[in-house]
Amino acid sequence: MKSASQKTLTAFLVVVLTAVCATAQQPANTRNQSEAGYILGPDDQILIRVLDAEEIFEKPFLIGTDGYIRLPMVGRLRAAGLTVEQLEMAIASGLKPFFQEPQVSVSVVEFRSQPVSVLGAVVNSGVVQLRGHKTLFEVISAAGGLKNEAGNSIKITRRKEFGPIPLPTATADPSGQFSVAEVRVKSVMEARNPQENIEVKPNDVISIPRAELIYVVGAVKRAGGFVLSEREHISVLQALSMAEGLDRIAAPKNAKILRSSDGDSNRKEIPVDVNKILAGKTSDVQMFANDILFIPNSAAKSAGARTIEAAIQLGTAAIWRF
Repeated sequence: MKSASQKTLTAFLVVVLTAVCATAQQPANTRNQSEAGYILGPDDQILIRVLDAEEIFEKPFLIGTDGYIRLPMVGRLRAAGLTVEQLEMAIASGLKPFFQEPQVSVSVVEFRSQPVSVLGAVVNSGVVQLRGHKTLFEVISAAGGLKNEAGNSIKITRRKEFGPIPLPTATADPSGQFSVAEVRVKSVMEARNPQENIEVKPNDVISIPRAELIYVVGAVKRAGGFVLSEREHISVLQALSMAEGLDRIAAPKNAKILRSSDGDSNRKEIPVDVNKILAGKTSDVQMFANDILFIPNSAAKSAGARTIEAAIQLGTAAIWRF
């Protein structure tokens, strides 16, 4: 007759063995979030696990350019166009002649079939692979986000097989092979038009142009380039406000705007007496894209336009966004 301690130990062992057996009979049911809803495609590499099938267990397979994989016992099987869950069911169905209840698990090792090109003023321009359903700003975030000098519009180009872009601005390109649309960054980020944060499709091209800038250099507290955003121009006083005002050694009466004309590499110098503007003795002056406002200091009354422009072209000017 068993003692109480022996009965307790026997019961414990039964529970443990039952749990181990149950675990061994079930594939891992945890699904990586990036795989949830992901549609498999050519060049994706997948890992297949089938219990009691050494020919398939822990084997990597590459989905061919025709969208098919070839498995032992199952043969040629279409994988492109299926989710991971659907492929698991398809493999299990093909294995039923060999196993009573085939336990199949599929995971994606490398995502290669759903590229999206993100170009222009983003931190890491290039190709981003879609993993599941992603919105426009999720893809831009995956590319490192917008740079400070990014413009206020985003252009999306989409192949016609994915349908027209669901935006009021969408138009067909002259070839009829693509849908093209623009999104305003500010309206989406301020939640004025959140519906513009559309779902991105494979092979979309997302282009973020560089914003138009004006520059304030010299004896100011925050020199650099300033994004015009949706405005076509700003005044000298507005530009100085963005630059946080004059430095204490500034000589504002000798300021100048350096402006380039269309097709002319030489900049025209426009004298600006900031003191008179501040005193209301003369009207404010408008600045346009690529204008440079130079505020000299009291020790250096003037500076060559080419010297200032060279410094900006070398990228030494910081870019500020407001």
